[in-house]
Amino acid sequence: MAQIDDLPPLRDVIRRHGLSAKKSLGQNFLLDLNLTARIARAGGALQGATVLEVGPGPGGLTRALLAEGARRVIAIERDDRAIAALEEIAARYPGRVEIVPGDALEFDARAHLNGERARVIANLPYNIATALLIGWLTKPWPPWYDALVLMFQREVALRIVAASGSKTYGRLSVLANWRCETKMLFDVAPSAFVPPPKVTSSVVRLIPRERPLACDAGALQKLTAAAFGQRRKMLRQSLKTLGVDTNALLAEAAIEPTARAEEIPVEGFVALANIFAGQTKGRM
Repeated sequence: MAQIDDLPPLRDVIRRHGLSAKKSLGQNFLLDLNLTARIARAGGALQGATVLEVGPGPGGLTRALLAEGARRVIAIERDDRAIAALEEIAARYPGRVEIVPGDALEFDARAHLNGERARVIANLPYNIATALLIGWLTKPWPPWYDALVLMFQREVALRIVAASGSKTYGRLSVLANWRCETKMLFDVAPSAFVPPPKVTSSVVRLIPRERPLACDAGALQKLTAAAFGQRRKMLRQSLKTLGVDTNALLAEAAIEPTARAEEIPVEGFVALANIFAGQTKGRM
């Protein structure tokens, strides 16, 4: 294992601070500093960059981000036990680590960025990973980040990058590819974690589109939730839960009423969502 700094080995850090992983917090710690360095490098050149990290735990990825040249790392950590470990890293890299105790789902990034854009590089806690991503994707555009490099359970990662026609294509695929270019980078075996999860993980990169198709995010979320909530049904049936004339909605979007959700590309869902928003204006 490469030595990236003169801080103690992560196993020693975990032992000294009593950082046994908590399932309730979705924790699985990465101890291989070669691997954390690979994840950090997947975020591109970090010199001068501000990086947001969610769930740093004992700080393996935090250390890699700093060693790769990140000017500042904003580390959001809900587990009070990890704060002392992160403070040791902050002391080693004065002025370059901002520790934010609290829940990432409630974190307002813009308040910490002074108008600059950040890069998000994180081994996301499994239990909030999808909710975090959807929140980042559906806020007003352009976003406060210039790239997302995130680790998910592989089945979630496959849904993020899936194209229409794929068995893994779904609501998350539409939301992600509507506003970002997505790419699966590499897998991470369960043995890389402590404790080892029961599934393989994958690192995904999402780059915000400069000009995504114009669409109301709320309407798109409702439309895709209805369509994929009953994905085996034809759209003329699954979209009835929206409370509108389904046949008229599909006809205006030039989509066959017998089509199923997995057959409709992102552009088709955007068209449907825009029509739906117009039909329900004042009611949403």
